[in-house]
Amino acid sequence: MSANHDTATAHDRHDAHHAHADGHGHATLKGYLTGFVLSVILTAIPFWLVMTGAIENKQAAAIVVMVFAVVQIVVHMVYFLHMNSSSEGGWSMLAMMFTIILVVIVLTGSLWVMYHLNTNMMPGLHDMSEIP
Repeated sequence: MSANHDTATAHDRHDAHHAHADGHGHATLKGYLTGFVLSVILTAIPFWLVMTGAIENKQAAAIVVMVFAVVQIVVHMVYFLHMNSSSEGGWSMLAMMFTIILVVIVLTGSLWVMYHLNTNMMPGLHDMSEIP
């Protein structure tokens, strides 16, 4: 009876592992194909918009392309990295949000400093009509 009980316990642990009780996302072919198709679509649309000139305003086109890029990042995180709020008790999502906040602060600060250095340190270079 002891051997039978050990086998049942091992079987229960095996079933619990496959019941997704650990909170980790498990990959499926359907999930990978969905992510791949979404990635292709989210790449093709901005490419088409830029190559055909469908949006004439360059700033608006850049914003649209950036929005598609952000959506594609989310698709990659969900379908390929299997990140969700339940994996690892939410710590991986919290770490990712902290990383994104730091990257945004660093990039925004760097762009702000470079813009102001360029504007304030070399004011004569912006007016190219004076150069013979």
